[in-house]
Amino acid sequence: MAVIVPTLRHERRLWNNGLTRVAGVDEVGVAPTCGAVVAAAVIMRPGCHRIPGVRDSKTLSMAQRERLAPMIRTRAVAVGVGAASVREIDQLNIYHATHLAMRRAIARLGGHEHVMVDGNRIAGFERHVGPYSNIVDGDAKVYSIACASVVAKVVRDRMMTRLAARYPGYGWEHNQGYATLDHRKAIRAMGLTPFHRRSFLALQRTLAGDQLAFDLLGDPSASADTHELLDREAVPVMADDAMLDAADLATLDAIPFDEPVLEPVPG
Repeated sequence: MAVIVPTLRHERRLWNNGLTRVAGVDEVGVAPTCGAVVAAAVIMRPGCHRIPGVRDSKTLSMAQRERLAPMIRTRAVAVGVGAASVREIDQLNIYHATHLAMRRAIARLGGHEHVMVDGNRIAGFERHVGPYSNIVDGDAKVYSIACASVVAKVVRDRMMTRLAARYPGYGWEHNQGYATLDHRKAIRAMGLTPFHRRSFLALQRTLAGDQLAFDLLGDPSASADTHELLDREAVPVMADDAMLDAADLATLDAIPFDEPVLEPVPG
């Protein structure tokens, strides 16, 4: 399958209308069974040229992403990174937690005029971020969104590697929290950590010994089955416990990510 190279067509249309702070936004970490969901927002300079090799982060190797992320940071006008913690995912559901992470990333930009997001329209999103465009498969088609996807992926992968050192045996440094067979076996053998998403029903059933759920957990669509609290608007956009400052991607490893810790499941 041919790799799609993102273009600046959408950005140029907005630049030609007089806008200069046009942000591309993308998220990483919707499907995993553990860890925060992370979003990044990137504003590129009007008239910029593409960085060779930048495309949807899912089509890049870890080495390629690690090489490109500092280049994106250097050339960008602004980069913002936000996240929603495991606790917020379990309280709000993954859908609303993802949009909260996006809002936090956008809020870190220091101002914007228009936002481009990957995917479908988001109910109520314009009320929080102002004018925005949604582009299906935007991470593959739109350069600024592709840049955001690379930044978000690098941030979350490094987060999961740090967590893997605290909770060895689950393979997070390799699987980034996705429901691989080895990860599922580790959950059955060792139970949940404070960073597993307890609202994912397939995860709960796996622990209960439901073999069907154990098999379904390998299907990303099973991970979307969560509960929802109606009071999702009460969660502050700038909550300190879910923010990650991406001012300098070159020193990102030294920046703490203070995620709320949930009590481990007894037994």
